[in-house]
Amino acid sequence: MNLIHDFLTEAGVRANQTAIIDKSGKSVTYSELSRMSAQLAGEYSAKGIVKGDRVLVGTFPGIGLYAGLAALWRLGAVAVFPEPAMGITGVRHAALVTQPKALLASWKVGVLARLFPETRRIPIRLSAETAGRGENDILEPMEPSEPALISFTSGSTGQPKAIERSHGLMRAQHTALAPLIAPERETEVDIVAFPAFVLTCIGHGTTAVMPTWNLRRQDRMPLTAVTHLAEHTNATRLLLPPVAVAQLKHVPLPSNVRRIMTGGGPLYPDVARQFLKEHAGLGLTNVYGSTEAEPIAFEHLENLAEQDWVIAATGGGLPVGVPVKDVVLRVHENEIQVAGPHVNRGYLDPSQNETTKIYDGDRIWHRTGDAGRLDDQGQLWLLGRHGASTDGLFAFAIETAARLWPGVSAAAFAVDTNSKPVLFLAGSSQYAVQWKSQMNALADIELVVVDRIPMDRRHRSKPDIKKLLADHR
Repeated sequence: MNLIHDFLTEAGVRANQTAIIDKSGKSVTYSELSRMSAQLAGEYSAKGIVKGDRVLVGTFPGIGLYAGLAALWRLGAVAVFPEPAMGITGVRHAALVTQPKALLASWKVGVLARLFPETRRIPIRLSAETAGRGENDILEPMEPSEPALISFTSGSTGQPKAIERSHGLMRAQHTALAPLIAPERETEVDIVAFPAFVLTCIGHGTTAVMPTWNLRRQDRMPLTAVTHLAEHTNATRLLLPPVAVAQLKHVPLPSNVRRIMTGGGPLYPDVARQFLKEHAGLGLTNVYGSTEAEPIAFEHLENLAEQDWVIAATGGGLPVGVPVKDVVLRVHENEIQVAGPHVNRGYLDPSQNETTKIYDGDRIWHRTGDAGRLDDQGQLWLLGRHGASTDGLFAFAIETAARLWPGVSAAAFAVDTNSKPVLFLAGSSQYAVQWKSQMNALADIELVVVDRIPMDRRHRSKPDIKKLLADHR
């Protein structure tokens, strides 16, 4: 097998269909992208890249990146992706941990790479721009257990962990994502604000459109840019982080858009309900997963019963649907744990498995670090980070209630180093006395009013709890 087989199959069926439209408006068909990957495979092979070689990727999302990835996988090479939120520091860290044979980089990253010892010593330099000197139409046969990709976690609990994904695991992930990503109509056009999902989209035969805005600052996404891009490309689905959904809740969208899919952070009930109210007939899907297991569950929120919305708004958690059929899920002491063919079985450094993996015969459970519960219908509800709870208080339960108080624009629940619960609120401070009264009615929690809630650097959709607590001290 070879995970790139799915894309090549689609390229044979959809030769003249557009595969990718990049941020500059340049497009490439499936057949053109397949040919580019064959040409790049020939050039990489001539430079000495063979099966099993690790190649550090420092190329910005675009047509060249995905053609280059396809070329690497044609040869059986292993693509290494740094943690994007860390910038050049992430590139250096990935180089140090994985010791790659080659660097596939844009000119800017290539120049920066020569300044640091971890990247300067990488022996081979590759480009995503093909010179068209011939094709290598090879498709290296791979065992399901052989590696295809190394990526890094966000490092929320320390240094990012390196995760190795095999061809078999990524093929299983492709299958698990089919109910979400596979085309629902003859022509499916997806605006994809998650670069990793471009591969998934073209592997399933859709057209992937790259956003024109800065993906590292989704909170500053120009609203007119979204609507213009959706209208110009005739997009039918938008794959956006929750912060983008929140910004679009009052913005009219072109009639060709049929569904919004979101994930990577909490989508609060007040935001979701307002969005659905303002966009009657539009689908809104909340996807739950993690770097180690994607997807775990998803929910089409337009189908939620009124009682479920009430439960969500009163501290019952965030609804994310029934776990996908390819995952085995259990809740142990409030923590969500998963196993299955598309769940990562371990980190590149085995010592990092001690606190995140549970070995049960042939089954390996991944500890997500998320708190949750399963209701009587088998629906999964997220409660927040497992380690950020105390005395039965969970982040999403407190935050969803607080977001409904007058004047509150953002909320973040945390547990400080003394195991004391703290609620940070941003909004109209004139309501601070009322907030304190309502907080006391809920539980004994310290209330801190702040000017704003800082968000994570990846998707700007999760509160930066470390920064909040550090500033609070």
